[in-house]
Amino acid sequence: MLDMDKLIDDPETRVIVCCGSGGVGKTTTAAAIALRAAERGRQTVVLTIDPARRLAQALGLRELGNHPRQVKVEGFDPKGELWAMMLDMRRTFDDMVRAHAGPDRAEQLLANPFYQTISTSFSGTQEYMAMEKLGQLAATGDWELIVVDTPPSRSALDFLDAPTRLSSALDGRMIRLLTAPAKAGGWGLRKVVSAGFTMFAKAVSTIIGGQLLADASAFMQAFDTMFGGFRERARKTSELLRSKGTAFLVVASPEPDALREASYFVDRLSAESMPLSGLVANRTHPVLAELSATAALTAAERAEPNAPLATAVLRLHADRVAAAEREERLLARFTRAHPEVPIVRVPALPSDVHDVAGLRDIGDRLATSD
Repeated sequence: MLDMDKLIDDPETRVIVCCGSGGVGKTTTAAAIALRAAERGRQTVVLTIDPARRLAQALGLRELGNHPRQVKVEGFDPKGELWAMMLDMRRTFDDMVRAHAGPDRAEQLLANPFYQTISTSFSGTQEYMAMEKLGQLAATGDWELIVVDTPPSRSALDFLDAPTRLSSALDGRMIRLLTAPAKAGGWGLRKVVSAGFTMFAKAVSTIIGGQLLADASAFMQAFDTMFGGFRERARKTSELLRSKGTAFLVVASPEPDALREASYFVDRLSAESMPLSGLVANRTHPVLAELSATAALTAAERAEPNAPLATAVLRLHADRVAAAEREERLLARFTRAHPEVPIVRVPALPSDVHDVAGLRDIGDRLATSD
């Protein structure tokens, strides 16, 4: 069984990454882990890459920004501090440009139409910026523990590929073309194109327009020196994610689709040599009494007609037992496929979590699961 308190109390644990499919309570789990770590004395920040506002809602906040915000915990006095933030892809990109390009070049880059396009819609930008933000948080040294809540899909692990994908993109033919010296209104670019890429340039110009192609060339020439530094920082963050100070937790509900997704995450993390700590089986339905489903249904059938409440309770218990047995079979199947992965079961709450008290309850269940 996964010992959650041992994991979050370990001073060598510096990063916890929660991943899993959508609708399994991953964001709530990440927030509960961060809150419990702060309660037990660690300086903790929780970062969500998910653009939805579930993290802010779970913490009882109206909104979160692109920089850590301290969460004022009411009702008890944690030994540490809890901070929270939500990744703003565009602002992170802008901040990176301002920090590493210098004032004049930064303004030139930020005003470039091509930059304004790729900073919000270029494939992989969110993952690149997630790596950048995680690296920034780790580099400050301000946080003893960083909890990362990833997007609710298989793309949650795409940021693991960010350094490799970025390097491949920068070394690609299109980037080399766009970074070619642009002489006299683009003559150098046209010369390169005429040498072997006429068809390519014609296709690109048709798709994005000649002006945008010129904007792209100007952007890449100005941004070329920055990419090297970003690539190096992304490489360091990738090393951080593979270090023994990082713990990956896969979150899943005890349902066939969610557990299939969990198996995908486990296999992918194993293939990438990532430090997987365990599976959080969320919203389980443990049996509350030692009475089989068959016995409960038999008792319900024999109940007096004037005892409708007792009959309803017995039938509800029978349904609960059937659900628990089905969940146990599914989790047993997962364990047979992945015997090395410890599991912690978190019983379902009667209502959604939307405040700190609810998060504390989840944290207690994470730490005391049998």
